[in-house]
Amino acid sequence: MEKPTKAFVLNELKDYVMITIAMISYSIGWTIFLLPNNISTGGVAGVSSILFWGTGVPAQFYYFVINAILLVVALRILGWKFCVKTIYAVVALTAASTIAAGLYHEHWLSDQPFMAAIIGAVFCGSGVGLVLANNGSTGGTDIIAAIVNKYRDISLGRVIMICDVFIISSSYLVLRDFERVLYGYVVLYVTAFCIDWVINSMRSSVQFFIISDKYEEIGERINHEPHRGCTVIDAHGFYSGKEVKMLFVLANKRQSDMIFRLINEVDPRAFVSQSAVIGVYGEGFDRFKVRRKSPKSPTAASAASTASA
Repeated sequence: MEKPTKAFVLNELKDYVMITIAMISYSIGWTIFLLPNNISTGGVAGVSSILFWGTGVPAQFYYFVINAILLVVALRILGWKFCVKTIYAVVALTAASTIAAGLYHEHWLSDQPFMAAIIGAVFCGSGVGLVLANNGSTGGTDIIAAIVNKYRDISLGRVIMICDVFIISSSYLVLRDFERVLYGYVVLYVTAFCIDWVINSMRSSVQFFIISDKYEEIGERINHEPHRGCTVIDAHGFYSGKEVKMLFVLANKRQSDMIFRLINEVDPRAFVSQSAVIGVYGEGFDRFKVRRKSPKSPTAASAASTASA
């Protein structure tokens, strides 16, 4: 068994720190703003809220038990790495929400349920987006969304929204207040928006076109510092009539400042174009998420040929 590298350990540590922050954010939104104001949310937290309003048993108990069952199911599909971080997130959220419920006994925004729904949804959505962006999950419908996103290029927020409509609608059976159900739909929309915003902002990519006489040195620096590949393109200046070399670079948005800095150090007179890209797939970026067509068997092909004839 190979010894983990320092970079790997630091990346794993960063993931757990970010997941902890994300769970604190989620616990604030759920425990302080939504649960006391009888406003439902989606996922296992929503189911736990409904059971809490119906039975009086702490919602954190239901949250932990239901997620434990779902994690057993998800273990084979998502693997140990995902599930270990999800288990940590579930435990962290259970602990954080229990602490938050014990510390804050005040009923905040009891006369402004709409504001409570908006603020709670921002905290919850930001927390879920942050934990998903760092290779974890809060459990529940997040696990379902992660499974779907593993094989299909579908918005995580949209998957979670579809799964959670039924849960929020079911809160009417306990609360008997359609207005609170509407507030739950507001929470659902804002949460999905925040999830997509956080994930897209953390995973957004940019592309560079760089024209410089020192393109080789710039390319070597980009290869070694941000560890991004460069493609050299033969170009022709229409006005100058000169043959030039142009570098094509794809990188994460957070690496933009580093790339601009090293270009400026090598050639301050370089011509640089930067633009945002919707998606980048391949080595070092996201995987292709498309369904592969299974090849037809000889019998099926023969039947299809006969039918068309």
